[in-house]
Amino acid sequence: MEMQKLYLLIPLAPLVGAMIAGLFCRIIPRWVAHTATIAGVAISFIASVLVFQDVMAGNTFNGTVYTWMTSGEYTFEVGFLIDTLTATMMLVVTFVSLMVHIYTIGYMQEDPGYNRFFSYISLFTFSMLMLVMANNFMQLFFGWEAVGLVSYLLIGFWYTRPTAIFANMKAFLVNRVGDFGFILGIGLVLAHFGSLDYATVFAKAPEFVSATINIWGDQQWSLMTVTCICLFIGAMGKSAQVPLHVWLPDSMEGPTPISALIHAATMVTAGIFMVARTSPLFELSTTALSFVIIIGAITALFMGFLGIIQNDIKRVVAYSTLSQLGYMTVALGASAYSVAIFHLMTHAFFKALLFLAAGSVIIGMHHDQDIRNMGGLRKYMPITWITSLIGSLALIGTPFLAGFYSKDSIIEAVKFSNIPGSSFAYFAVLAGVFVTAFYSFRMYFLVFHGEERFGKEAHGHDAHHDDDHGDHHHGLAPGQKPHETPWVVTLPLVLLAIPSVIIGYIGIGPMVAGDYFKGVIHVDSVAHPALSQFLEHFHGAAAMGLHAFSTPPFYLALAGVVLSWFFYMKRPDIPAAIQRRFSAVNTLLENKYYFDKINEFVFAGGARVLGKALWRVGDVGIIDGLIVNGSARLVGWVATISRLFQTGYVYHYAFMMIIGLFALMTLWINRA
Repeated sequence: MEMQKLYLLIPLAPLVGAMIAGLFCRIIPRWVAHTATIAGVAISFIASVLVFQDVMAGNTFNGTVYTWMTSGEYTFEVGFLIDTLTATMMLVVTFVSLMVHIYTIGYMQEDPGYNRFFSYISLFTFSMLMLVMANNFMQLFFGWEAVGLVSYLLIGFWYTRPTAIFANMKAFLVNRVGDFGFILGIGLVLAHFGSLDYATVFAKAPEFVSATINIWGDQQWSLMTVTCICLFIGAMGKSAQVPLHVWLPDSMEGPTPISALIHAATMVTAGIFMVARTSPLFELSTTALSFVIIIGAITALFMGFLGIIQNDIKRVVAYSTLSQLGYMTVALGASAYSVAIFHLMTHAFFKALLFLAAGSVIIGMHHDQDIRNMGGLRKYMPITWITSLIGSLALIGTPFLAGFYSKDSIIEAVKFSNIPGSSFAYFAVLAGVFVTAFYSFRMYFLVFHGEERFGKEAHGHDAHHDDDHGDHHHGLAPGQKPHETPWVVTLPLVLLAIPSVIIGYIGIGPMVAGDYFKGVIHVDSVAHPALSQFLEHFHGAAAMGLHAFSTPPFYLALAGVVLSWFFYMKRPDIPAAIQRRFSAVNTLLENKYYFDKINEFVFAGGARVLGKALWRVGDVGIIDGLIVNGSARLVGWVATISRLFQTGYVYHYAFMMIIGLFALMTLWINRA
């Protein structure tokens, strides 16, 4: 019973903090807002640690907290499922969120919306915790929509800026497309399984392996395949997979702490978490897994290419997130769900670190985000420099660091996979290693090494610098030097750098090779042997790290780093020449493969054309023309005719009476 109170405390503590900061944001001083929200998240984090220890001692929980409504034989409940998968996610979400909360004190200190911001990020943490702790699809959907709503508020936080409003609208609409698929999937689950409770649905799932439904015509579709693909479309929206990825780079319009929270650790991983949670369903459909692995592979490779040409420091990291989410999705498609969750966890730490380090650089540069205006920051910002280097090394898969264990496990698992499309995925994740190393270190070298390019007349400033950030100058004035950021900014960097180094080494044994997810994630190892075959070759974390020096991913990553060093430190004329030479490819990348143009032209344009047509025909033609004006005309016409007889002459009335009587007699005789 004590533990159940603790379970309730975990999501509710951030919610209370959010309410204090949000409802009274106009009247309370700043220190109250940040103290209340940080205390809420800190309590939540400590409680998560206690719950994690309890789960490790073998105590899991699956139960209803509250029945929301009953409709016929269906009940919709709020309930918690506490097992190893939930406990892992809770630790990651609360820890990263706590770091972001502390960091925000430094980053947002000059912003007039300080209290409102703290309220939003705490509310976001609450939504995410409700999502991961759910024991049924209804509550999952509640959390899913709530993180979507709060991310909309956060991306458009600076609501006076047109680009921010455009970006948050885009994020909201693209997520609605994915959520439409997601709710169709949940609807199929409810219709066929008669319940939304995970345990009930997963227990019944094997009975429906050969069940078919016809969506249109006489064509029979596999129920499991359709359900899983619908659910995965939801994941494609949240976890930004091609073609629903277009919202994520634009969402960099929000303040940097958001980028770290939404786009590193929490919201974008909701889709990955959901697929891992519903592994008993996905295991029953090879077609769905094939769809997942191919989408993931396309995202992992092609989004990486876009990172190479970005000049905004946050957008480079954003494309790197897209690419890494592609890796996680590939792992899901290869049935290596535990590896996907492992990569989700390691990635949450080093990617939050990279985003917060980018934010630290932006503060040091007085809100200039263009990496072409930086260089040589290493000696001005030592803590930011060393933590960025650790984050970048973890990201590219340096042996023994966090990213290496999870990323190489994905590559190995895909190599052994037998799902249709896995050979393409294997190529994509291998090539992705080189691309990742190249763009990560391009950014690293341009920011921290080489000549100092700041304080001069800067490159074309993009319109979307954080200019509403209280202080209206952006970029350093001539002669001004960057400075290291205050401790509230650097402390979270250091605390995130530690797990970025060690968490992979500690985690791979239990999470991937051990029984950590036993009974939580279900893999049919006969039909999908990728993970079990990889584990036959696995002899512990140390051996894997040493073996790495003789594997292709290590040399590909090394090549990427060396090439970026050569291009951007020694011969910056070469990339410029390549850009001129292959201008067609460059244009394609600059336009992000024209996804935005197609969306704007086909979908947005199509909707406008359809709307105009409906307005012309429906509003103007039928409603206004026929119904409103038409009925008025009819009344007028009747009145005009009846006016001819209302003249006031007695003989006219007598004549009308006779005619009327005559008409009635005729009718009456005919009837008789």
